[in-house]
Amino acid sequence: MAEQVDLHDREAFDLAIRIGTSWVEIRRGASMVAIRDHLFGTGADALELGMMDTLDLLAQQDSWRMSELAEALRVDPSTATRAVQRLVSAGLAERQPDPDDGRVVVVVISRAGRRRHHQINLRRAAIMSHLLAAFTPEERPQLAEFLERFVTAVDKFVADLDER
Repeated sequence: MAEQVDLHDREAFDLAIRIGTSWVEIRRGASMVAIRDHLFGTGADALELGMMDTLDLLAQQDSWRMSELAEALRVDPSTATRAVQRLVSAGLAERQPDPDDGRVVVVVISRAGRRRHHQINLRRAAIMSHLLAAFTPEERPQLAEFLERFVTAVDKFVADLDER
């Protein structure tokens, strides 16, 4: 395990502040609202982030049991159930009996859900193309690696919190 960074060191502290500020700006900056609205819509047809996360997973395989979906989303089963219910109400997902066990219900993406997901993915690709243009071709793999390591570090921190 890598040792923690000493934030008493001025350079390390300044970097931590820059990274933390960037994280906050990404998470709640005004531009994020505009991007979210551009991707997921506004008004009555807008998708919430939890709905979109769920729709992304539904698009990845033929069907999901609720327990598997909740685990993949890293949320409580009741939270996954609420997201699914909103997608079902919007016509973007359907509940069906499991073909292997009729006592179990699975969730599948609907045709309308697949179309909506495809439209959003086209917008995501356009945004990502624009964002990646800020980095050289040599920097892009480094950016991906650093972001992946950052997410892993966040997940590890949370796991350590759960163990305490």
